[in-house]
Amino acid sequence: MLPIGDDNSARRLFPLVTYALIVLNVLFFLVELNGGDAFIMQWAFVPSRFLANPMGDFITLFTSMFMHGGWLHLGGNLLYLWIFGDNVEDRFGHVKFLVFYLLCGLGATFAQLMFSLDSNIPNLGASGAIAGVLGSYILMFPNGRVRVLQGRGVCKHLRSWSLAFGSSYSYLAASVPLQIPRIRAGLHTWHTLADSLQALC
Repeated sequence: MLPIGDDNSARRLFPLVTYALIVLNVLFFLVELNGGDAFIMQWAFVPSRFLANPMGDFITLFTSMFMHGGWLHLGGNLLYLWIFGDNVEDRFGHVKFLVFYLLCGLGATFAQLMFSLDSNIPNLGASGAIAGVLGSYILMFPNGRVRVLQGRGVCKHLRSWSLAFGSSYSYLAASVPLQIPRIRAGLHTWHTLADSLQALC
């Protein structure tokens, strides 16, 4: 089941931040591909390195949010941001939405950090931030209609809360075939848990 759109008839604001985040993620990923493993090691979040030098590695808390483990990882994340981000941004406003997005990403990173304190594996991906956006959408628009592809191209309309149980997001995020070895592209169970709790607060 793959979401392909939702009802934007009540949207009031142009989703400037959502579109800017999509562009930044794509541009950063292209730079990442060009820079190779050296770029990834420098700008991804590495738990053991961060704990050894938090101030020196502080920037990777944010740069890692714009990096991805492959085209499928990037595409799955941005599809969800494109569909659901504009509605959440419309409800929050531009500035509050950006702050919320970044806080969700940080919350997911620290939730993951607690379970990988000694890890030297680079962590990257916008999945934590976007899981927070999806959780917020479900809470804000529980009866919002979402168009999905299911089965052999059959398009159905589902209420947004059903995505919490039937969405392919967790599957796509967890089963991405990484193109770059030794990268953990998000521990999505903890991302979703952390951001669902944040969205409830």
